Amino acid sequence: MTATTPAPDNELPGRIMAREMAEQPAVLRRILDEGAPRIRQVAQEVAARKPRFVLLTARGTSDNAALYAKYLLEIRLGLPCGLTSMSTTTAYGARPDLTDVLVVTVSQSGGSPDLVASTRAAREAGAITVAVTNNPDSPLAAVSEYHVDIMAGPEKALPATKTYTASLLALYLFVEGLRGGDGAAAKALPDLAEQLLARQDEVRTLASRYRFAERMVITSRGYGYPTAKEAALKLMETSYIPALAYSGADLLHGPLAMVDNVSPVIAVVTAGKGGSALQPVLDRLRGRGADLVVIGPAGQVDRASAGFVLPVEGVPEELQPILEILPLQLLAYEVTIARGQDPDAPRALAKVTETR
Repeated sequence: MTATTPAPDNELPGRIMAREMAEQPAVLRRILDEGAPRIRQVAQEVAARKPRFVLLTARGTSDNAALYAKYLLEIRLGLPCGLTSMSTTTAYGARPDLTDVLVVTVSQSGGSPDLVASTRAAREAGAITVAVTNNPDSPLAAVSEYHVDIMAGPEKALPATKTYTASLLALYLFVEGLRGGDGAAAKALPDLAEQLLARQDEVRTLASRYRFAERMVITSRGYGYPTAKEAALKLMETSYIPALAYSGADLLHGPLAMVDNVSPVIAVVTAGKGGSALQPVLDRLRGRGADLVVIGPAGQVDRASAGFVLPVEGVPEELQPILEILPLQLLAYEVTIARGQDPDAPRALAKVTETR
């Protein structure tokens, strides 16, 4: 019997995604050490103009980051926010009056034509425009009045990982800057992220539950809801498992009917008001005998079929999404590898999606 020669590291499936996930603690430190002063300056200039409303524009993973920003802006600042429908501008030619409206466009590449066109139109309509990108030389940054650099460095794997957590932190610092805060509560995140990413063996064990899954449901409430949506997107684009993300409240309004005793459900339980609001949903899921896995504090994981304990003691609820997504990124990676696929290069996808 001839021994099989192991593939070199540069040929292993998922090597790029694995490397970029591992870079996240360093990216978070870079933003806090180097990027925070500039983000604060942009926020102060925007705050001085007293925007009356906020519109958030994004696609894909960046859309989930924008949803996180919506929670921050409405809860922390009390500013009404909306998520834009770009086709109203790019396809229908609508030109609403956006005088004194803050338009924040989130995009990893800053290159999608519809994002650029809608941001340009917003600025022409009187909006205060801020681009949040990983590319300060992008077309989106060029058409925006202000730019926030997420400083994640080149991201080559098709699934976005480090640019997502970098976007969350940059948006948090921007919102804190709008309210006059210094963002000091985020200082512990890089070390905590390192601790979480070091627990990959735990996630690999968890991933074995989903190797043959035909569908999954992911649920949360409050600040954790964008995490549920981003986790579902990662699972779908890497492993091709249909993963449905629901707010816990929406899950009770009908979709709960599809959950039975063989249905895998992942609940992202944030320590705080969002997690408290999710408790009736968790009770209903247990009552239906669902295969419930919890990502959250120890007390919540103990009451589930399985789970992953997050070290969130002392971490404000609004910062926990930056930690919550890390084991779920690892889960998507491990499930994909277990299914014999390459998470670096999902079929039919391109790194920059040029929608119009």
